[in-house]
Amino acid sequence: MRVWTSRRQKTPHAETIIGPLISPSVLLSSALLLLGNTPCNAETGAEGWLRYARIYDASAQARYSSLPASIVVLRPTPSLLAAQSELTRGVRGMLGRTLRNTTRLPDEDAFVLGTAGDLRTVFPSMPAPPSANGSGFRLCRVEKGGHRYWVIDGDGETGVLYATFRVLDHIAQLETLSPWSEEDAPSAPIRWVNQWDNLDGSIERGYAGRSIFFESGSVQNDLSRASEYARLLASVGLNGCSINNVNANPQLLSTRLLKQVARIADVFRPWGVRLSLSVDLSSPQIIGGLDTFDPLDPQVRAWWKTKVDEVYQLIPDFAGFVVKADSEGRAGPSQYGRTPVDAANSLALALAPHGGVLLYRAFVYNHHLDWRDPKADRARAAYDVFHGLDAKFEKNVVVQIKNGPIDFQVREPVSPLFAALQHTNEAIELQITQEYTGQGRHLVFLVPMWKNALDTDLRVGGQDSRVQDLVDGKRFHRPLAGFVGVANVGLDTNWLGHPLSMANLYGFGRLAWNPDEPAAAIANSWTRLTFGNAEKVVSAITAMLLSSWQVYEDYTGPLGAGTLTDILHTHYGPDIESAERNGWGQWIRADHGGIGMDRTVATGTGYIGQYPPELAREYESPASTPDSLLLFMHHVSYAYKLHSGKTVIQHIYDSHYEGAAAAAGFVRQWETLRGDVDDARFHKTLSLLTYQAGHAIVWRDAICDWFYKISGIPDAGGRVGHHPNRIEAESMRLTGYTPVDVTPWETSSGGKAVACGETIGCSAETTLDRAAGWYNLAFQYFDPDRGLPHFKVFVNDQPVGAWSADLHLPSQALNGSTSTRYDLSGIALRPGDVLKIAGRGEGGNPAALDYVEIVPQTPEASR
Repeated sequence: MRVWTSRRQKTPHAETIIGPLISPSVLLSSALLLLGNTPCNAETGAEGWLRYARIYDASAQARYSSLPASIVVLRPTPSLLAAQSELTRGVRGMLGRTLRNTTRLPDEDAFVLGTAGDLRTVFPSMPAPPSANGSGFRLCRVEKGGHRYWVIDGDGETGVLYATFRVLDHIAQLETLSPWSEEDAPSAPIRWVNQWDNLDGSIERGYAGRSIFFESGSVQNDLSRASEYARLLASVGLNGCSINNVNANPQLLSTRLLKQVARIADVFRPWGVRLSLSVDLSSPQIIGGLDTFDPLDPQVRAWWKTKVDEVYQLIPDFAGFVVKADSEGRAGPSQYGRTPVDAANSLALALAPHGGVLLYRAFVYNHHLDWRDPKADRARAAYDVFHGLDAKFEKNVVVQIKNGPIDFQVREPVSPLFAALQHTNEAIELQITQEYTGQGRHLVFLVPMWKNALDTDLRVGGQDSRVQDLVDGKRFHRPLAGFVGVANVGLDTNWLGHPLSMANLYGFGRLAWNPDEPAAAIANSWTRLTFGNAEKVVSAITAMLLSSWQVYEDYTGPLGAGTLTDILHTHYGPDIESAERNGWGQWIRADHGGIGMDRTVATGTGYIGQYPPELAREYESPASTPDSLLLFMHHVSYAYKLHSGKTVIQHIYDSHYEGAAAAAGFVRQWETLRGDVDDARFHKTLSLLTYQAGHAIVWRDAICDWFYKISGIPDAGGRVGHHPNRIEAESMRLTGYTPVDVTPWETSSGGKAVACGETIGCSAETTLDRAAGWYNLAFQYFDPDRGLPHFKVFVNDQPVGAWSADLHLPSQALNGSTSTRYDLSGIALRPGDVLKIAGRGEGGNPAALDYVEIVPQTPEASR
């Protein structure tokens, strides 16, 4: 039996206990894998990794033939019945057998599910499972009366659930269940997801449809989707969910809405998922009618106490509050000269009698910084605000710290605040939804990024101090600690939009349970559970997942400079200068001579001095700073040589061409799985990977062209600014089309495009001088989030292709967020052929064309 990598020591047990225990993530993975081994079946992704697909492999069927035929739950509570139902469902789906359900020990072998207290009424000498706030569990076999009982033993009811999912995980991955002896427990008590859902049904930074919780100012009538979400969370050991946006609407605390929210808590409860809410600190004033929300005002404290008491009357197992304050325009204690301690403790004192916790986000910064000030630095903000408050928070307050000091960029150093709060509870905030990493349109498996942060050793006091040991409470002996992931699932059938994006939700759960888990093991398990156990499929998808973060970084933001995306609007396509000359503080300080923020103590903002001394010494010098963080820590010339031996500017050029080529390689890798993955998910994924390959070219050209223009240093490879296979749309013979400038200029080839409105049809023609042969054609166009423009392609007036701009990309402008391409392969061309692109705008969206690229069709031809 394969077990998840565990930080707990496995303990053999004597007596009549015969087998291992299993942890939640393992169960989960295994169960899912077994679910789908028939690629011809249509699949939607709705089941996530809990597919429970039938196992047809004869040897595997034989391996599980000795499993009991009965399942016993000694005490029929909602959670224990959920575990019983899940085991029955999984065994039926994967093995085609229906277990008999009973509440008494039968005179035959049986699965027996229960908590430590329940089980010891029938097995009094059995050792207890590991204690972990009700989440620990043990799997073991007990002999009694000539029968073998396969025991699923939990420290609490949620422990039984986690163990059940672990068993199903093993089966799904075709793993042996012998010996049946394993115990496990999670690394930290807080393992939550945050949803940024709004009452109107929208989701801030959500990329998979509307809210599963809210619509039109009320809670959804049908909460079956919320129940399924809780089941998915439980299957990877996650135990909490805040259901609303951290930019909270105070109305959510109204009595009307709290009564509705209680219905969500009801569907979460059987799965051991506790509901929490994000709250606005101005609520006592906005909905309470007070003339202040000063956290030290006795009236305000009384209001919070009364409101919290009301919440717990409706939701007895309410988990607590999440607070965003004094950040990006949100109300906060600074308006009254108060501190985060004052605000956090005011709410924490109201929650404490009920066992609730208060998660206070450290994402507190001034977004009106003076960009002209060389000492101004947003990266300093969290440390500057919070480090002097250490040891002043109530014991049920947890400071929720983003993994990096800026905002979920493709690469950042870890926040120095993790090392500074030695007497305060901490949780790390990771982002599952891909706000700055492709928004569900690009494949980016984030677990390697998170592992990079969690494995960083901050060397507090000169001792081993990995981030994971700080945020799970072990290093500083904190009673509350953990992991928070911003998930933002939606009503899209497959939860996160991209068929491969659920690997991030699954991976977050696995790491929250055990941050020592290797990224490769997580990717392998998720792939098996989601797509089956065929080694060809597992090998290909696992390889794609594990390389995808580096590939995305290669064609977006280099060397720690940030993602270089449009930070003012979409956070999606390239827009380098949007980071500069404004108050948001994501500056890269790029000019003709060099690039990067000087954050040194000696000459810069002093940010590096916030780290413990060993790490600060490493970062203070460019020579000892890792290349991957160079431009985050230092301002250097474009000619500065990296440890790789390349100059900064050549690295920028090379990495972007390599990244775009690797993105095209994902398409080729995926196409090898045709027939091995069900048609629905195969074609959906192929479409998205093809789009990603095209958008990677937009990124490549935008970044390379911009840096070439500002630095004046040519590409040693002769690629940047040279596109011999392109025909610019504005250079073609235009009828009806109008040349337009594109902003920012670098997001179109040559800074221009041609656009056609709705009133007339337009055409762009060119006479070709290519040698006779077969060619692949790519049409770069713009697809803003409105209307439905149409395009047709003709060669000598013969139609050869047509498409509509129906991707609805995340901007209404012609720019790097909406630039995409349509591909035609295998087109025969001869000298003198006339290529024509006809277009017509619709719905306020012009038919806008950037260029045509014509490449000979050879096995080596690529984008």
